[in-house]
Amino acid sequence: MSTAPLRKDAARNWERIVAVARDLVDEGIPLQLNDVARRAGMGVGTVYRHFPTPEALLETVATPALEALTAHGEQALTEDDPWRALTGFLTRTIEAQVTDASLTTVTAAHTDALARTTELKGTLRSVGGRLFERARAAGVVRPDLTSGDLVPLMCGVAYAANVHSAPAARTETARRYLTTLLEGVRARSGADAT
Repeated sequence: MSTAPLRKDAARNWERIVAVARDLVDEGIPLQLNDVARRAGMGVGTVYRHFPTPEALLETVATPALEALTAHGEQALTEDDPWRALTGFLTRTIEAQVTDASLTTVTAAHTDALARTTELKGTLRSVGGRLFERARAAGVVRPDLTSGDLVPLMCGVAYAANVHSAPAARTETARRYLTTLLEGVRARSGADAT
């Protein structure tokens, strides 16, 4: 179902609301629609007309990152080397998790306010699972791991990087932790397994 395009003033308001929400998320401030309206310099009714809940607004803020990750994952599926495809996707995912504060809350939520969010999260899980299974079928991932293990492992890396590093060093710390994790995920050859 398509929606009618917004009038120019409504489109400007929508963009202003999302930009203010993005700033608040980046500052670590929980989204409250009244606060967004105040900071955006508009009536709270205007904000509620565009976003009936803070969750809908947060998901809108997270949508570009979810779309980019999904596109990257789908591109990774065309990569010939299953290990490089998986590790490239996981690296991009962990970088997004530690640089975009909206992603953690949105991806961890059990229910979504927007159908687009549900669609993107489903595609992202599917792509990640397919990349993992390709790598496992190629014998480059430990056989005792499943694609279901990826989400908690990645959450652990993101959490550790967020807690144990300054914001300026967070991406580099996350990459270092992910590299360590991937060394444990990778299947060992016969000579290496001893």
